[in-house]
Amino acid sequence: MKLLLEKYMLPCVNKKILGIDCLGCGMQRALALLCKGEFTAAFYMYPAIYPLLVLLIFLGFNFFLKFKHGNSIKITLVVATVSTMIISYIIKMKIIFN
Repeated sequence: MKLLLEKYMLPCVNKKILGIDCLGCGMQRALALLCKGEFTAAFYMYPAIYPLLVLLIFLGFNFFLKFKHGNSIKITLVVATVSTMIISYIIKMKIIFN
């Protein structure tokens, strides 16, 4: 079953112009897989999807509820998310170019 989200996915401009993936390539497809309940496939598509979701959920809660160590938690979540994005990108590029 195709989701409405899949019908309106945006193409990667970086991939169209330069021919290589960007750090966000696969995020939309991973989100579509999550909506379908395919959690493992979503992770393999874009490993940073889970840290990114945790970050976004925390930011949503922190907007309404102020946590005592909210800034430290935000920084930790951002570092974890960006690190996961960069590490998975490097691994993906090694696989593609080897």
